[in-house]
Amino acid sequence: MRVTRATTVLLSLATLCATACRGDRDHTPPPPEPAAKPDVASAPAATPPAAAGALGNLGPLSSMLADKLDAPGPYDPPRQSKDFDAGKPHWLTLDLGGEIGELAPMSLFGGGALIELHALLQRLDRLAADANVQGLLVRFTDVGLDMATAEEVRGAFHKFKDGGRRKLVCHADTPTNAVYYLMTACDSVGVQPVGEVMIPGPMAMPLHLRGLLDKLGVIPDFVHVGAFKGAAEPLTRTEPSKEMRETLSAVVDQAYLTMQTGIAAGRNMTPETAAQRIDEALFTSEGALAAGLVDSVATYEDFRTQHTSGAPWKQVKLKDSARGGGFDMEKLQAFLGLVPPKRPTEPHIALVYALGSIIDGRGQGTLGARQQIAGRTLAAAIDNLTDDANVAAILLRVDSGGGSAMASEQIWRALQRAKEKKPIIVSMGGVAASGGYYISCGATKIFALANTLTGSIGVVGGKIAVEGMLEKVGIRTFPIGKGKRAAMWSGMTPWTEGERATVLATMEEIYQVFLGRVASGRGKSPEEIHTIAQGRVWTGAAAKERGLVDELGGLTEALAEARKLTGVSAEVPLEVYPPEPTIKDIIEGFDTGPSLIRAAAEQQLVPGLGAALGPAGLAAVHRVLAQLDGLREQPIQTALIWPVLTR
Repeated sequence: MRVTRATTVLLSLATLCATACRGDRDHTPPPPEPAAKPDVASAPAATPPAAAGALGNLGPLSSMLADKLDAPGPYDPPRQSKDFDAGKPHWLTLDLGGEIGELAPMSLFGGGALIELHALLQRLDRLAADANVQGLLVRFTDVGLDMATAEEVRGAFHKFKDGGRRKLVCHADTPTNAVYYLMTACDSVGVQPVGEVMIPGPMAMPLHLRGLLDKLGVIPDFVHVGAFKGAAEPLTRTEPSKEMRETLSAVVDQAYLTMQTGIAAGRNMTPETAAQRIDEALFTSEGALAAGLVDSVATYEDFRTQHTSGAPWKQVKLKDSARGGGFDMEKLQAFLGLVPPKRPTEPHIALVYALGSIIDGRGQGTLGARQQIAGRTLAAAIDNLTDDANVAAILLRVDSGGGSAMASEQIWRALQRAKEKKPIIVSMGGVAASGGYYISCGATKIFALANTLTGSIGVVGGKIAVEGMLEKVGIRTFPIGKGKRAAMWSGMTPWTEGERATVLATMEEIYQVFLGRVASGRGKSPEEIHTIAQGRVWTGAAAKERGLVDELGGLTEALAEARKLTGVSAEVPLEVYPPEPTIKDIIEGFDTGPSLIRAAAEQQLVPGLGAALGPAGLAAVHRVLAQLDGLREQPIQTALIWPVLTR
């Protein structure tokens, strides 16, 4: 956590862990926080990525346009066999391409494709419900996902197979760590000729900027409560601390164990053989066949023919078109605000997403709730669901590394009010740490994946002093104030010892509140929680052993628990927050100031470092700078640093 002039902020070490560990498919730092991406649940998987990206996520409008773009052209491959009949036994094929994530951000101008996890899980359930479906062929094309998400999808794959009642086969060009682990759940694995299988194992590589900041004359001034609370380490240290190395080693060990166990079980190997394959790391397609990692080296078309055995087949999209792909006037009217959005009128479960950094105020309202957790906005939504007698339980899906302590407390209180009337079930995604854990800890029951990053119960905060950097380029400042600490929150100079002591005392107080919230939610004493807190990030598996979560499982298991506690049938539809965006949300969500500042800074950052670092290295620097931005209250001063990096 940190203290700023107007707010207290809680920022997780999980941010750093995510930088190092979540993009494990290529062992390179993952890209910056996702820019706005189109909703693949609306844009069919068969739609060309460039076309889908141009649509953005505009609710029913993107869906309608995507249906038109998806119409096959004269040179496109067939979407079904000539003898396909939905009323007779058949196979289905599903193309997956792009990042698998929680919820696609709203975008007017597009971005990369994003596969919404819940939409994928629902789609697999619907396909399994069709008695005529004999099998499913999943084709992976440049799919990105973290190990926690891979765990969830792998579980859904096994559920689809239903003990062998249905076949599931998979094909890819060059599967890597998490994708290959996912594919080992398939009955047969195929790889493209002259393709590769790359499974070198998970790796963390923290990126430290302290040396660069020293050369620039920038002083990072941060304090923390908790020996393991290392979110600011990339800025304050030239190398990871002992505690950070211990944390990252535990995260990597869990990811490795998940890979090794999955490969051994899925490919009928001993764990020792699976470990040997991971150590070998890189296999040509023929080498992967000889090593028992794949069952077939074939083009996708030949692989499809081999496994359908001449049975009729059809390519399906991630999400069914509205009313068969026709124009949906009702959805358009709801988008324009002419009619209220549909909500279930019987007792039901409300699925509430809490994604991204936790911020004070309203943020970008309902529109921004697809990628940020605004205290006032989410608390109001929870209160409304609490007061709705038809909402039998709230299922909170958390994927957040933290943020504002004040906003976290605001959301925690709203959830406690709700808990007095109905069950609150938490499902943790890839990261639910620091503020993400704060808002989760009081739930009726908490579910996490074995590879979820959680905990990080601690406080960190500070500021960066850029006076020395500015003087290097001829800029001087002359503060004039009244009051001993009038310049305390200035971004020009570091704190005095007295100021730093005051900030630390405030953080200690916040830490005690945090401990109390966790202790009351988990039925332990603050002293017991302190022994497993101190800012340490735990994997979901380790968190369960220490009582920080109740069960290992994903969204499917958490939803089943909510239905069990309430008696709500699986046939009753969910109410999902945030809902599909409306024109009102888009208008209220416009906030171009900070985005324009960031865009201008990026224009300066990219040309200078891109050539030297390459895309992956540049992405890592960008992520750390974004983290630095999040630790501070005034992003405009962070932007001042970026142009200097090009000098």
